[in-house]
Amino acid sequence: MLALVEVRGEQRDQDQAEQEFERRGWPVVTSFPRGEGASAGVLSADPVSRLYCVEVRLFGARNRRTGRAAVWRVQRLAKASRLEMYVRRCDVMDRDREQLTEWQAHTIAYRPPLRPVPRPMTISARLRRRWMMARARYTERRGHHDAGSLVTGTASEARRLARISMPEGAPGRTDIDVRALHGRERSWIVPRREEAGRRRVYRFTAWLLAMAFCAVLAHHHTGFRRWLWVAVAAACFAVGLRIGSRMFESGGRALSVLVSCAAAVFFLGAAFGWFSSNAQVLSPEQTVLLGAVTLTVVGIRLLVRQWTWGEWLAWAAPLAFTMLVSFAVASGSVLHALYADGLGLTPEDLDVPGIWQALSAVKVLGFLSLALFVPAVWGIVKHVHAPFARPGEHLSVPLYVLVQAIVIVQVAGLAADSAGHAVNAVKAAADRGEQPPPYFGVEPEWTCVEPTVPLARLNIQGGELRAERPYLSFGVAGGMVSLWNPDTGEPLKLPSGQVRLLPAQDSGAACRVPPGERADT
Repeated sequence: MLALVEVRGEQRDQDQAEQEFERRGWPVVTSFPRGEGASAGVLSADPVSRLYCVEVRLFGARNRRTGRAAVWRVQRLAKASRLEMYVRRCDVMDRDREQLTEWQAHTIAYRPPLRPVPRPMTISARLRRRWMMARARYTERRGHHDAGSLVTGTASEARRLARISMPEGAPGRTDIDVRALHGRERSWIVPRREEAGRRRVYRFTAWLLAMAFCAVLAHHHTGFRRWLWVAVAAACFAVGLRIGSRMFESGGRALSVLVSCAAAVFFLGAAFGWFSSNAQVLSPEQTVLLGAVTLTVVGIRLLVRQWTWGEWLAWAAPLAFTMLVSFAVASGSVLHALYADGLGLTPEDLDVPGIWQALSAVKVLGFLSLALFVPAVWGIVKHVHAPFARPGEHLSVPLYVLVQAIVIVQVAGLAADSAGHAVNAVKAAADRGEQPPPYFGVEPEWTCVEPTVPLARLNIQGGELRAERPYLSFGVAGGMVSLWNPDTGEPLKLPSGQVRLLPAQDSGAACRVPPGERADT
């Protein structure tokens, strides 16, 4: 943005303003006292005011709020440096780059000199001449006669540029021609400028993603709702096709429509599983999750581009929190602690291998990665220059902290639900006498418990042991055996040196205790 900034104050204030512009990488194009130069006859003269034409450089979308975003940054600079500074005018500077065709220069000295063609020519002479021309084109395209120069521009510009002499370089040559480096040049197709073309591709992709999402919803509904979502998907495709058909500045309309339709088929095929053997259609929840992941990746990229100390906090806070929680695996993972607490045990009662603790930590990290969704949305909001995310806005930080806290609470709820479902599965399997599912290295098994000491000396915690029935065993940890009593729904703990553990053949069958090994004899 080219901003006309008025700085009021003494000479030291104007010098400080120039230093601040230089520190932020904002070039000063020109400056003049107020009432002189371009402001002559427009603004009244003021000896303590000076106008600066400054290039305010900022990241973000180019929309109707881009000028205001530049004004906000100048206002933030004025507040931070304690200077009286005003933006009197702000214009958009178009510095998008043109996409020029690349050409490879090659020599034509190997070609035979042109001679008058005798009339009429025999068939063999015509075939020989065509063969020589085809061979010449093939060797040229294979790069056998390249001259080592690369030029850009139109065909005529490239040919003239390849033949001129370079200053302090190779002399000019007349035996030089050019060929398109990628495919063939189509002079009737004029590509858009680089940033404009990239923005159009992003918009086209977004509409196709919306089309695929609506198509998935239509597949999972019936009746009127199905036709409603079909109509919305068709509207999204129509908008996307309109954008995609204008990928070039001029020409190439048929090619653009063909590529746009192929891209739409690809998105639908990915959503409906046309490219896989099982052909499984995505569920609406999976589609929303994929959309959230895509939005998070895009938002984090936009956030990193416009990096400031505020964004440092937005990025580093969830990352530091994730690392701290992952380090808690050293004393027992979070999921294992929640799992043990749901069963009335402690993390020390579960002997979990380190590899399973690491895998459970990865699960927690997956939950915590959802916390990056808020910084990602914040990056998108900053990219589009939303007014409530302007630099220096008083409500921006509390709003971010509030939303991030809500997301962290939801993430904690996901971790608790994961462990809660596993605990309920264990209790339900114990009531039905079935084998419970494992949970990150914890594999409860039906086990017969034989006391090796008299029952009076048995140091049992949590109830009374009945040796004739099997119990769910969580293994031995810290010299203690942790059991689950299906009758009382409570855990039992016994010293491992006072019992013998034997695999139970069936959860409903009684355990056989040899008479010679009864604890009460």
